[in-house]
Amino acid sequence: MAATPVAGTPALSIRDLHAWYGESHVLHGVELEVQKGEVVTLLGRNGAGRTSTLRAILGLTGERKGSIRLSGVETIHLATHRIAHLGVGYCPEERGIFASLSCEENLMLPPAIQGGDGGMSIDEIYAMFPNLKERRHSQGTRLSGGEQQMLAVARILRTGANLLLLDEISEGLAPVIVHALARMIRTLKAKGYTVVMVEQNFRFAAPLADRFYVMEHGRIVEHFAAGELEARMPVLNQLLGV
Repeated sequence: MAATPVAGTPALSIRDLHAWYGESHVLHGVELEVQKGEVVTLLGRNGAGRTSTLRAILGLTGERKGSIRLSGVETIHLATHRIAHLGVGYCPEERGIFASLSCEENLMLPPAIQGGDGGMSIDEIYAMFPNLKERRHSQGTRLSGGEQQMLAVARILRTGANLLLLDEISEGLAPVIVHALARMIRTLKAKGYTVVMVEQNFRFAAPLADRFYVMEHGRIVEHFAAGELEARMPVLNQLLGV
């Protein structure tokens, strides 16, 4: 039987998290906390451990040690499907669209989270993503990269997940699509969603995030609020080359 989330606790709390892929030790004592309704960005160079952190939250790495609490519920020993049912949605960098299905069929696939309030309706999804409404009968293979990215996020919103883990959603997309995704993040934040983003595109992430964590070699090396961003730019330039 699934544990019940505790009201008034952080949406996500990670303490001394270690994770492995086989014998490769990829996360070394990661600590971070995300409050409900926040947008938090994980920054870092490729290979720093950002994607592995998102995957570890869902139990998609190998062995994990430490603590990962979702709304107060300890999940470090839970199976991935049980973690997802606590309200977590993951949008991987590769998107995972079913190419042979239409846009709307992709949206109809995800089951609602058990015991949840239900996800967004198809009409709500189309109001947020007009492009998807126009392409609702198009096969996944016929969607542009930007449309596929919108579909990948929209599919999560259909499940009722309220903690969204978004991995490099702006990568390789045209500026007009990146602006649309930024509007989406702001809309989701206004609706009370909690968002953890991995981003290489600093210009995309900077105006959206409430707080930033910087990773290097599988560790958190910097942590600061949006209001401190300007003062921290010299450090970020050194760590990221932004």
